[in-house]
Amino acid sequence: MPAPSALLLCVVVGITDGDTLTARCAAVGDAPAQTLKVRLAEVDAPEHGQPFGGRAKQALAALCFDRRAQVRPIPVNGGLDRYGRTVAHVSCNGVNANTEQVRSGMAWVFERYVTDRSLYRLQGDARTAHRGLWADSQPVPPWEWRRRAH
Repeated sequence: MPAPSALLLCVVVGITDGDTLTARCAAVGDAPAQTLKVRLAEVDAPEHGQPFGGRAKQALAALCFDRRAQVRPIPVNGGLDRYGRTVAHVSCNGVNANTEQVRSGMAWVFERYVTDRSLYRLQGDARTAHRGLWADSQPVPPWEWRRRAH
């Protein structure tokens, strides 16, 4: 596991969904090269089977798949979520993927974990413009979707 806040230089080799990707990262210092499952920090995209789930995955793939990425793990809980994924801010070809998913209406601000309050403005703009999931008249946040599914 990389040190939280360490900047990792990677190539995105897989997209799981609208907020999770796999990155192959270069060696840093004494740490060897590694492949990480990365969860985008502060955002939550629609789940598989949920409206816009497939489109959110496609949007993240268009932005990041097979591209160079800078991955900066967050310094909370050792940078890992409960599934062992590295929680990080990810920039693909200079574009902040976390922010872009919210701006394009492909993810919600994950209220439980948000620290960047500017994401709320981007989400409000997407909602007003009916971009992405906000085209739905009553979109269901993924955390509610998961709760209903279990």
